[in-house]
Parts: sequence; C-alpha cells; structure tokens
Amino acid sequence: MLFYLTAISLGLAFGAIGWGIYLSLKIFNIPDITTDGSFTLGAAITAIQLSDAGNWPLALFLSFIGGALAGILTGIIHTRLRVNALLSGILVMTALYSVNLMLMGRSNIPLLQVRHLFVAFQPTGNSYFDQAIILLTLMLLIAGVIIYLLKTDFGIAMRATGNSPSMVNAMGVDTNRMKIFGLGLANALTALSGSIIAQLQQFADINMGIGIVIFGLGAVMIGETIMDLLGKNGIPWRIFGVLLGCIIFRLVIAFTLASGADPNLLKLITAAVVLLFVSIPQLRGKNAS
Repeated sequence: MLFYLTAISLGLAFGAIGWGIYLSLKIFNIPDITTDGSFTLGAAITAIQLSDAGNWPLALFLSFIGGALAGILTGIIHTRLRVNALLSGILVMTALYSVNLMLMGRSNIPLLQVRHLFVAFQPTGNSYFDQAIILLTLMLLIAGVIIYLLKTDFGIAMRATGNSPSMVNAMGVDTNRMKIFGLGLANALTALSGSIIAQLQQFADINMGIGIVIFGLGAVMIGETIMDLLGKNGIPWRIFGVLLGCIIFRLVIAFTLASGADPNLLKLITAAVVLLFVSIPQLRGKNAS
C-alpha cells in the first residue's frame, strides 16, 4: 500500500514536467530537449538554497526563474538565430550540464538535514500521506493557473501560434515572442518539478534529469489517450489528463518493480509503455475501419 502511495506521490511531483512538455509539444509543436537540463537545474538551485538558508519557498521560486531563463535562451536561439528547435534544445541542455555541475560544486548534494516543503507541512503526521496531500494540493493550484492562462486572450494566442502561425502573424501577434514565452514557461514548470522531486527524494544529482523527457512525453501521451477514449477534449480535461498520465506511468513502473522485474530492464519497459499508448489511437483507427 505505502509502496504504491509513494509511486502516486512521485507521479504528482512529476506533474509539472508533464505540463511543461505538454505546452512545448502540444501547444507550440516544438520538441524541446532543454527539459533534461532544466529539470536538473531546478534541483541544483533548490539543493544550494536549502543547504545555505533552508528557505524552501525561495528555492521553489528561484528554480522556476532559472528554468524560465533556460527556456527563454532556447527560444531565442530558435527564433532569433533561426536554429532548428530540436538542435536549440540540445545545445542549451548540453550547456546546462556544465552550469549545473558548476552550481552544485559536486555531482550529488544530500538534503537529509535541511528544512524543506515536506517538513514544513505535516497535516496528518504520517509522512507518506502528508506528501501525497501536499503534492495534490500544489498540483491542483498549478493546474488551475495553467488552465486560467490558456483560457485568456493571451493563452488563446499561444494556442493559435502552434496551430496556425501564419494566421496569428496576420492578426499582428509576434509568434517569435510567443514561442520564447512558451518555452520559458514550459521549462520553468520543468525546473519547478525538479525542485519538488529534489525535496521529495532529499537529494539532488547531476544525472537526475537524463532521459526525463521520455517520462514527460509518456505522461502526455498516456493522458491524451485516456482523454480521447473518454471523449474529453477541453483544455481542463487535457491538463488533468497529463497529471493522470504521470500518476499512471509511475504506478506502471512501481508495479513492474514489485512484480520482480529486473531493474536493468526498467528503461526498456518504460519505452514499451510509451510505445503502447502512442500506438493505441492508430490501433483503434484500424479496428474502426
């Protein structure tokens, strides 16, 4: 029971990165690899702040800002220098590895004896339930802000930028600025997720972001597939679908490990799960025809 509750908590903590990838990939149609670096950047900033001052609200805020700057840099390279979006993300991600290592000063920083988010609030006294309650509350707040943003005129312009850039340009909207803002927000959410994960797992590691984009992409695909099966197409449903996808993804991994599968095969199983959910719409289409 507690094992799967921990998996649910991890899924909730990864919710922000799922939304970040949803924004970059589904709203702006940009495959952003900056994610791997900005996730670790959020964890690194949090580890430094908590080790020095133990101010977890400031750590969350600084992580958000740090991720935003990383995403903005990717956006500028892509839109102003006309570099391919995928290559722009790879360049920034590569640079962030050195930046993160320089910030941390070493490859791993433990956070066992510092005051963090999950120590500050203990509503039930049971750490497992407390973590789940705190994360659920925090993710619902973030989801509410994202849904509100995407329903504003500015958010509609963001969505239109990904769907029809030429139409948005004709309306006088600067699509390059929209892309820069979108990538900044996406990576800010990713870094925020890195900050939350570092506090939840009580350490920051230089390699913790490697391959994390696959998890976020898988969560988005799982969430979208489930919402399509349910016939739910609105923005609120899509946002909550991504969060549900994160939870399901972590539960699948937890179940796999609990069933005695070789941990060395975890990446293979993860890829297979993503492939399965990506293939479901195609398989449904063939059966329908």
